[in-house]
Amino acid sequence: MVKVMCAGEREVSVYSRCTNCAHCEGVVVGRREMPNPQKKVIEDMKSGKGNENPEEAVLNAQMTFNLFIRDGSALLCSDDKNEGFLSLNYH
Repeated sequence: MVKVMCAGEREVSVYSRCTNCAHCEGVVVGRREMPNPQKKVIEDMKSGKGNENPEEAVLNAQMTFNLFIRDGSALLCSDDKNEGFLSLNYH
């Protein structure tokens, strides 16, 4: 279980919260910054660009994010205002 402080007030699970948060920009893996794959899939679906089965695309993105977390050393979070979780589905 990997947890991080969110909005300076509580610990949240990276696997269940950060991947679905509009503030999560990605994960640092080695020297590379890997963008949040879940964010890309949802943006593509909203713009009509997704060619895959949506459920399969979301599942693949989630598994990729989990690999990034396993191999990564830091999260890239754009929550400079300390707002906390903001769902990708409603952003």
